[in-house]
Amino acid sequence: MQVKVLDARLYDWGLPRFQTEGAAAVDLFACVDGVISINAQEPAILIKSGIAISFDDFSIAGLVLPRSGLGHKKGLVLGNTVGLIDPDYAGEILISVWNRNQARSTPIEIRPGDRIGQLVFVPIVRPSFEVVDEFTIETARGAGGFGSTGT
Repeated sequence: MQVKVLDARLYDWGLPRFQTEGAAAVDLFACVDGVISINAQEPAILIKSGIAISFDDFSIAGLVLPRSGLGHKKGLVLGNTVGLIDPDYAGEILISVWNRNQARSTPIEIRPGDRIGQLVFVPIVRPSFEVVDEFTIETARGAGGFGSTGT
């Protein structure tokens, strides 16, 4: 996988890498020019990550996820819950951020170089679809959903 560095500050802050041996994702840095204040309950904004990726493999995609500590402790989550980076997209990875706190809460500040998201890589299955009138396999659950298992 190739990474294009679009913001030279990443050479100081850190290039995409797994922080621990068991880490599932790489951190994404806020490539902003100054402090950005994100007011509670206002529309999500896009923050540049400073990188673009060439997957070179259409069986892998990237998912941009919030950093758990920022979401739980500060209320900074992704504006689109999960960002999907298709394997044929070669532009800069953008992070949609949103302050989920109550409207009168203190704004969340994002500074240049803050780690504000994470990128995990997942396998993609692209099945062929066959249109049918009835399914050839029946399951015990069938079309039961939304509480059909007792919850």
